[in-house]
Amino acid sequence: MNQSTIADHEMSNLPKKEDHAERLSSLSGGESAVIDRDTGLRLFKDMTLGRRFEDKCAEMYYRGKMFGFVHLYNGQEAVSSGVIGAMKLKHDWFCSTYRDHVHALSAGVPAREVMSELFGKETGCSKGRGGSMHLFSKEHHLLGGYAFIGEGIPVALGAAFSSRYKKEVFKDKNSDAVTAAFFGDGTCNNGQFFECLNMAQLWKLPIIFVVENNKWAIGMAHDRATSDPEIWRKAGAFGMEGEEVDGMDVLAVRGAAERALERARAGEGPSLIECLTYRFRGHSLADPDELRSEQEKEFWAQRDPLKNLAKVLVSKELANENELKNIEKEIDSEVTDAVEFALAAKDPDPSELTKYIWAE
Repeated sequence: MNQSTIADHEMSNLPKKEDHAERLSSLSGGESAVIDRDTGLRLFKDMTLGRRFEDKCAEMYYRGKMFGFVHLYNGQEAVSSGVIGAMKLKHDWFCSTYRDHVHALSAGVPAREVMSELFGKETGCSKGRGGSMHLFSKEHHLLGGYAFIGEGIPVALGAAFSSRYKKEVFKDKNSDAVTAAFFGDGTCNNGQFFECLNMAQLWKLPIIFVVENNKWAIGMAHDRATSDPEIWRKAGAFGMEGEEVDGMDVLAVRGAAERALERARAGEGPSLIECLTYRFRGHSLADPDELRSEQEKEFWAQRDPLKNLAKVLVSKELANENELKNIEKEIDSEVTDAVEFALAAKDPDPSELTKYIWAE
């Protein structure tokens, strides 16, 4: 065997770290991002908006004001803000999952439009046709939320192919857009995941595959459902760059995203980033969340990404506690306004039931 084969053989014989706590203590990822005051405050504002928005959604749902399936993102904000915050809004592209509210907000979709969509109103970003799981905004380059797992990955692949095609075939030098595809650990044993990784690496497409590994696929623990729980290693089978990061640390996520973006824009192809994160609520608001232990929940509650970022900003003298509290108050007002706007908005006109199904 040559040295490369020997190294691969030795790597395959390493013990697989199945517990997230163990993995967090020995991460293989690179350095965290270095930020200035403006970037730090922008990240804090974005993450706070995501958290407070989702809290308000829970309130509206339990008060009987919001209906349907609602899957909240509480706890995972560092992933959305870390990746999308490092990208170019209205230039790069984003593809989400059924847990898509915060991705939409990070991409710049106004809170009023997102909240309106959750209430099924005409003023929603999907004109009230999509609801919680199907947010879409052409203006903000959000390619959609998808109810079926893995469904958005081929769409994201197509967007990345389009970027390279425009650059190489149409000689558009400005076509350097990168696509970020977000999906969960439960997706990573599905065919779309492997097929798209193969095609992306084969054609060196500018795409970042972002795995939001929150340990649970509805009620199935990740380490019970996959033969190799370290998803980032699967990139190696395709010769692709793979990295695992602390998904509760927005600066660690941003650092990995910056490295992946640099490779993608330089024509070096895709990357797979596995973010070890955790959702603080059940799978959906209809989930009693009885399968996860209190000990596990407490471990992750102590790693709250918002509290951790606040500590970093204060300790590095990039902000003070009063400034952060004022941001929280501003966000609360924005979210309250979004609810009031959505409740007062018009329902879609029944005569337009079939509108937007076919291209006009």
